[in-house]
Amino acid sequence: MIVKKNNLPKGFVYIDDMIPSVHLDIRYYGEYNFVGQHIDGYKAPLAIMSLKGVTALKKVSDELEKKGYLLLIYDAYRPQKGVNDFVRWSKDAKDTKMKIEFYPLLDKRNLFKLGFISSKSGHTRGSTIDLSLVHKSTGKVVDMGSPFDFFGDISNHGTKLINKQQTGNRNVLKNAMVKYGFKPYSKEWWHYTLINEPFPKQYFNFDVE
Repeated sequence: MIVKKNNLPKGFVYIDDMIPSVHLDIRYYGEYNFVGQHIDGYKAPLAIMSLKGVTALKKVSDELEKKGYLLLIYDAYRPQKGVNDFVRWSKDAKDTKMKIEFYPLLDKRNLFKLGFISSKSGHTRGSTIDLSLVHKSTGKVVDMGSPFDFFGDISNHGTKLINKQQTGNRNVLKNAMVKYGFKPYSKEWWHYTLINEPFPKQYFNFDVE
């Protein structure tokens, strides 16, 4: 059982405290991610977000649950130290152990230039989230046509590289997120930012714990 520290800065909450049905697969806590190792600042597999963000996300969750879906969260608030970890990794050209799974067609040194990762991330402001869906009846992950954190054209919104069912699945998530105030990111179907975020110019560095 994970014991939460419950010492979050004012205006932040644990997502599962407000949305108990949510599924968590916090990739940067473990080693199955594009870096291939645990990321600095993730001391527990928990999802933290601004209260304003989670309040909007709960509306998404409530609507989609009626349609047979539950939210699956891969990442939410991300400490700046975690972003710095990505920067360090990107500069080590020899470390390509996860290339085949996450960026087979790209040079890792170009991931910043191409907009897949950034030295300043919206996640660090506390109102950006990476998520997908699971089927409520089976618990199986909904097929979105490409895996989370796969860097390539197939992960773009509007790509023609996936089938109609997969496009429809992405749109189920996208339509609900947009309806309740989130903005999608064109290159990543899983990435959304609250438009009216409460900390638009503030980058946090407290641990996920």
